[in-house]
Amino acid sequence: MPELKVTADHLKRDAYLYVRQSTLRQVAEHGESTERQYGLRDRAVVAGWPVERVHVIDRDLGKSGSSTTARDGFQQLVSEVALGKAGIVMGLEVSRLARNSADWHRLIELCALTATLILDEDGIYDPASFNDRLLLGLKGTMSEAELHILKARMRGGQLNKARRGELEMCPPVGLVYRNDRTIGLDPDLQVQNAIRLVFDTFEQTGSAMQTVRFFREQGLLFPRRLRTGPNKGDLLWAAPHHARVLQVLHNPRYAGAFAYGRTRIRHRPDGGTSVVKVARTDWQFVMPGMHQGYIDWERFEANQRRLADNARAFGGERRSGPPREGPALLQGRVVCGLCGERMGVRYSRENGSTVPTYLCQANAVRRAGWTCQTVPGKIVDAGIADLMIELMTPMTLAVTLEVQRELEARAAETDAARRQHVERMRYEAELARRRYMKVDPDNRLVADSLEAEWNDKRRRHADAAEDYKRRSKQQAAALSADAQRRILDLAEQLPRIWQDPRVDSRERKRIVRLLIDDVTLIKSQTVTAHVRLSGGATRTLVLDRPLPIAQIRKFKPELVAEVDRLLDHHCDREVAEILNNHGWRTWEAKAFNLKKVAFIRCAYKLASRYERLRRRGMLTTREIAAKFCVSETAVHTWGRQGLITKCYTDSLNRGLWEIPPGMTIRKGCGGRGARLAQLTAITASSKE
Repeated sequence: MPELKVTADHLKRDAYLYVRQSTLRQVAEHGESTERQYGLRDRAVVAGWPVERVHVIDRDLGKSGSSTTARDGFQQLVSEVALGKAGIVMGLEVSRLARNSADWHRLIELCALTATLILDEDGIYDPASFNDRLLLGLKGTMSEAELHILKARMRGGQLNKARRGELEMCPPVGLVYRNDRTIGLDPDLQVQNAIRLVFDTFEQTGSAMQTVRFFREQGLLFPRRLRTGPNKGDLLWAAPHHARVLQVLHNPRYAGAFAYGRTRIRHRPDGGTSVVKVARTDWQFVMPGMHQGYIDWERFEANQRRLADNARAFGGERRSGPPREGPALLQGRVVCGLCGERMGVRYSRENGSTVPTYLCQANAVRRAGWTCQTVPGKIVDAGIADLMIELMTPMTLAVTLEVQRELEARAAETDAARRQHVERMRYEAELARRRYMKVDPDNRLVADSLEAEWNDKRRRHADAAEDYKRRSKQQAAALSADAQRRILDLAEQLPRIWQDPRVDSRERKRIVRLLIDDVTLIKSQTVTAHVRLSGGATRTLVLDRPLPIAQIRKFKPELVAEVDRLLDHHCDREVAEILNNHGWRTWEAKAFNLKKVAFIRCAYKLASRYERLRRRGMLTTREIAAKFCVSETAVHTWGRQGLITKCYTDSLNRGLWEIPPGMTIRKGCGGRGARLAQLTAITASSKE
């Protein structure tokens, strides 16, 4: 008899009845099962426990038994058993206590250690007995298998519907189920235009982040539908975030496709669950063309390729990425011709401007080796720019017309989105007004609340209308007739526009990415750039390496020769003025001065004007005075009288004199009379 297993020691402790139903629906609709579980109290009373010592634990009604997470009642039962307070544990079936073998065997182990009995509808078991424990373990395994079979049946029906594309899943915002249970576009035109604007903006900018930035700069909102809570189904509008835009771009439902298996549920050690995204190649079912969408499947595929290309900028290899700030024209498109790895970009300052350098650091980063090669970006970008102008010349007219149509369509889309937002604000304000007008004036609590809501809606409508008016004026100015005429002139102005420093570098990069897949660089005596164009065609550019700074600063031989020639007849200051007048400039494009000319003389060991005059026989004041036995004052007096010519004067007013050929002087005695006699003799001699 099972009752023989109940001893006095068991009766000294309390009896615990555990009651559980898996869902709240079962609690509401399957009341008979609940009554059967409560009826086990009578079994405990028959076995000898007083009614007041039979405790019912029914805190887990409506909770699944697949795990102990959030099952406070089961945790309480385990605690009572572990503390030795329970003499018997009762449950209608093993599945009521647990459907997880780990939880069930843990309970059996605790009951065996504390000599606690287990009772179900079939009888009483002693976990300390091997045979009873074996039977309890088998029942636990069968209970877990039963749960697996139930889930497999439901899963099989779900997969069968998914295989046909008929499984109903909550559609994303912008898509709704019609009365015939088919999916169509949301009847709200503002919602439709907002979603279409996301796809159009991404197609133009090529970046999800730039799409978000466009929405925020233009003051546009994006819809979100509440899925839970008391306001379930309501539509909310807010500024979009980067993750929200990525969700829209990655969702195949917007392309009219049915997709199943995009995510999986993973159980964590703490009993919780997490949602894991599955790679697209592992999706279970993908069926394009199942319902109406905002884009076609080909456009969706193109968006996925572009997003994958952008994502490479954040991966380990950093292969590409969207166009970013910086003048490097080939950012994300350069391949090292020596090792085959992608090359990065490093910026530096040169003569007040930012210049790029393409460098391959794969060997240095991965293997702690040397940098493979560095290539100056300014010469490569210049060569690629010339190639772009050459490639775009035949298609300039088509590009011009396409740009104009694109700007007009873009303006129409944003204007429609803003206008619809103003209309929605007007409708909500009118709805708030009607609610306020219908309220009983004596019910001041409700009337005041509705009046405040009406005023808030009116203020929002006024702000939206003012913002729409202001942005419409800006947009109209941007698309004026003069602007359209300038766009039509793009065909002739394209080379100049490409080189205009006011054009954003990202715009040039987008043009490059449309025409070029990648560029392989090899640096030797020259820089060789193998350009692979879209479509498979290739071009090879051979570019001269930039000169070293020492050679750039070196003066040209013809300039040195010109300075050498001018020094025969001019001093350093005069040479600098002549060079500037003839258009000569330094390597920094600056004008010459006295110091620059002196530096050239010293660097190239050119004789100065002073040395050249000395070679021609010019004498200093002291030398003339010594030669003619006169004082230096007399020499300066001869110069003022024109008897001798002063040809050169330095900074200290020291000069060189030119003596006329055949000039003589009669010898005389010293003193003042002698100097006057000498002067007379020189004057007479010069006149002869």
